[in-house]
Amino acid sequence: MTADVEAVLARLRSVLDPVEGAAPARPLHGDGDLDDVTRPVGRKLKPAAVLALLVKRDSGLTVLFTRRADHLQAHAGQVSFPGGRQMAGRETLAECALRETEEEVGLSPEAITLLGRWESYETVTGYAVTPFVGVIEPGFELNPDPGEVAEVFETPFDFLMDPDNHKLEAREFAGMLRRYYAMPHKGRYIWGATAGMLRALSIRYAQGRPREMARSARESR
Repeated sequence: MTADVEAVLARLRSVLDPVEGAAPARPLHGDGDLDDVTRPVGRKLKPAAVLALLVKRDSGLTVLFTRRADHLQAHAGQVSFPGGRQMAGRETLAECALRETEEEVGLSPEAITLLGRWESYETVTGYAVTPFVGVIEPGFELNPDPGEVAEVFETPFDFLMDPDNHKLEAREFAGMLRRYYAMPHKGRYIWGATAGMLRALSIRYAQGRPREMARSARESR
């Protein structure tokens, strides 16, 4: 394991929000931001959580992704973080992210160390998704649920944090041309909400927490 891995993890701990804590009343980011589409005011959002799971490899940190099963009605075949809808009143968002990860890929929560979370993301389908960062040591065994997951793979963390790899693309959705970020890598196509959340994490990783960024901007005036 290289010293660079520990340096990256230390940086992440310094810029992420605490694992437990109140989420903002409204997600800071969401689908349609690139097109200046006004998100509906007063829409009741369904709380959800996902886990960006970092794997400590000898070559550096990687991020674990799933490709959703092709037969699913929603987002079939798309690349995503493990995660899903929160069971309201029965678990915290962090517990939701860990539970969904265990259900989808078979990783026990006890094997994962949560580092923190970053800003929630509002999807066009009405979810407020809170993303968490966790770390796992190599040597684990996966047991993906074939009913939900077609494939599990890893992508280098450094690649995902490099803005040069964030491609701005567009496609038609509900009669409108919508722009979105995509991060294609070795035949895998990471895009949409997953790429949008990664883009927000990359900005935070480079510049610090949003409050710190705002304070720095004021002090530089």
